[in-house]
Amino acid sequence: MSDEKILEMIDKGDELALEVLYKKYYRMMVNLIIRNNGTEEDAKDIFQDALVVFWQKASSKELVLTSKISTYLYSVCQNLWRKELVRKKRMSSEETEQIAHPEFDRNERIRLLNECIDSLGETCQKVLRYYYFDKLSMNEIAKRMGFSNSDTAKTKKYKCKKDLDKKVKSIYAKSDFFD
Repeated sequence: MSDEKILEMIDKGDELALEVLYKKYYRMMVNLIIRNNGTEEDAKDIFQDALVVFWQKASSKELVLTSKISTYLYSVCQNLWRKELVRKKRMSSEETEQIAHPEFDRNERIRLLNECIDSLGETCQKVLRYYYFDKLSMNEIAKRMGFSNSDTAKTKKYKCKKDLDKKVKSIYAKSDFFD
């Protein structure tokens, strides 16, 4: 069917013109969208929107065609798809911003752990902080804490860590610390 005939049908309000356009150009528009990171479902939505735009402009006499209908629809689909990609990218960026950053999660976990350590006795607090945060050796911890030797420091660290584990498990779920 010729472009002139299709425009005449639209001018008369004959919705059969939409079916003709759909059958005639759907595949071309699907290929356009798929080649540009879309799906067939995306193409279907975009093409339907393009047909609505075309119908409204053609029936309101605003349309001045300087090319074939296929070229016009193709460029409308291109423009609509570009806008959709920008919208999706913006939404994706917003979603990414809403997801907590791994560094924040790590800092939050350290804060929670420090709260639990703070609830232990002073000796346990020092031993655990020296070992885990300051990375001191057992000999150095024994000297700083006034223990007789590194074995005493190891035993104290073991007991304090066991107390800390119990406290953490009683307050927080495993999923709060491990993904």
